This record gives sequence, structure tokens and C-alpha cells, in this order.
Amino acid sequence: MVNGKFGCAVIGYGGMGGWHTNRIKNELSDYAELIGIYDIDPARAEVARENGIFAFASREELLADERIDLVTIATPNDYHKEIAIAALEAGKNVISEKPVAMNSAELEEMIAASKRCGKLFTVHQNRRWDEDYLTMKKILDDNTLGSVFRIESRVQGSRGVPGDWRNQPEHGGGMVLDWGIHLLDQALMMTLPRKLKTVYAELTNVTNEKCDDGFRTTLIFDDGLSFYVEVTTSNFIELPLWYMLGENGSAVINNWDCDGEIVMVSDWENREAVPIVAGAGITKTMAPRTDDTIKRYPLPVQKADWYEYYKNVFAYLRGEQDIIVTHDQQRRLMRLVEAIFESGKTNKVIEFKDV
Repeated sequence: MVNGKFGCAVIGYGGMGGWHTNRIKNELSDYAELIGIYDIDPARAEVARENGIFAFASREELLADERIDLVTIATPNDYHKEIAIAALEAGKNVISEKPVAMNSAELEEMIAASKRCGKLFTVHQNRRWDEDYLTMKKILDDNTLGSVFRIESRVQGSRGVPGDWRNQPEHGGGMVLDWGIHLLDQALMMTLPRKLKTVYAELTNVTNEKCDDGFRTTLIFDDGLSFYVEVTTSNFIELPLWYMLGENGSAVINNWDCDGEIVMVSDWENREAVPIVAGAGITKTMAPRTDDTIKRYPLPVQKADWYEYYKNVFAYLRGEQDIIVTHDQQRRLMRLVEAIFESGKTNKVIEFKDV
């Protein structure tokens, strides 16, 4: 502790490392004291110094600093395990950026080190605080649409995979482990206490032959709910972020600004449909409902405070709260990731043994 605050350090001073560093330094100062950073690239260390942040000369020097209580790891994915175990064994509590590890076996090594050292080890699943996710979760939790049978969640870009380590499989590149890990975590948390039964996935390599530049997966839960997750990086016309179908209506969120609506049936008795021209024929089946049989409602947009993530970590370290992002949640998430890779490779539906 430093002046009654938790001493914090960040390993890796790239995009996310800088993001963590700035927020610890500038917006969590009531709880934390930023001690410094370490980056393997001397140029990044110099950028930190130019920003008024102390840069350690080595990882060993950082881990030996007794002022540091908490280390956040923001490096390429394949370094998470090594650094986390070293930090835990140095007596530090650890936050790892997502994905926590390259596979379930690595995760178990990290959990074992945490238990052996008696220190906190958790993961930065920050998109549990996304307002679009929380809004859709509320609609589901409140049973607003009645029994929900289909949820779609997607992010779409048009620039391919970034040209850094994220397009290199040996470093844990690809969209399943980049954006997918966020959406899949949201899907698993949103649908609790349902059990996941099957997984089917398609991986794409439109712009990158070495690792996936997108994927589509359908998750089927024990109550029949179908949850579709999609990440694409070669998409020039974007579809909605969220789409939810229930027995009494539908909900849509178009973008991260939470533009969208809920449309629900207001008159089940009025079933008469007026045929419409559809292509080279007519249809009653697909004729839209008349305005007197539906009502439109605004979304119940949920406001969120991402800082609750770090506040929860600090409260846990003070013995005041349980940790939000748990080992068992990460175990389940990594097993889902592995099922997606297996399905994509074999073109088969994978039975998921949920516990």
C-alpha cells in the first residue's frame, strides 16, 4: 500500500496498457497509486516517460518493488501465463487482459499459481459493462418479450485483422480470441443459469490465411434458446449489434450508441393479414402487421460505470466483496473457445459438457 492506496503497475504499454495506465493514474486515484510500467520495447518505455510515467528497466525490477500490490498484464496473449505466474510468485495480485490464456491448460496453471501463492488472479472482462449488452440483458431478465428463442450478437468491421501480433496465431491472434472472447463472455453471463448444450462454428480466413479473421457460431442452450455470435472484419454494410426474438415481440440495438427499439404485439386477436406483393407473387404469411396490432417502445438503456471493475478488485483485496470475474467463469469461457475452434476445424456440432 502507498499512502493508504493500492500500488499498481502495468506490464505492456501498448493500446490497452496505456488505457489501463491512464485510468489508474487519472481516474482511480482515490483508490490506487500508479507506481509505473514495464514494456519490452524501449520506445514504448520512452513514450511512458514522456507521459510522466515511471518506466522500469526490467520486469524483474518491477516485480521486486515492494510498493506494488497489483499488476495488470496487457501484453500479447501468449505471454499472459508466464508473466502472471511470475507476478503471483513475487507476491503480487494479478489482473490479466483477455483472453486470459491460450488454452484451458494454461489457465489451470495460472489458477494453481494463484492458489499456491495466496494471491488474487482475475481477468479484465471489461465488456460486461457495455451499455448495449446490459440493455439487452435487462430485456431478457425482465421477460419483456415473453419466452425468448433467439438472440443475435455481432460486431462487424471492414479493415481485416490489425497488422500487429493480432494476425499471428503463435501470439494468440485472430478474432475468436480478440473480439470473440468479449461477445462469448457476454453470451455466457447473459444466459445464466441456462446450461450450454451444443456449439457449431464457422471460421473465416478472407484476409488472413494464418489465423481467423472472423467467425460465426450458434450456441444452443438447455431451454432451446439459440444464441448466434458473429465477428467479421470484411463487412462493408453493418447489421445490428443485437437482435432478440421472443414470443411477444422483438428488440434491436443498432450500434454502440444504443439506437434501437422494442416492437411488441398489442392485439393477438387481430390475426387477419392483408396479402402483399412479394417478388413475382403475393404472400399473407410474410405480410407485415398493421399498426393497430403492434406497439413500439424505447429501449430501457442501462447506464454503466466501467470503474466498478477496478473498484471490485480493490474491495476484494480489502475483504469487502467477492470478486466479479471468477476462475470458473473463465474456465467455462475457455472451454467454449476451444469448442468453437474444434467445430470450425471439423465442421461438426460439438456437444458441450456444461457444469
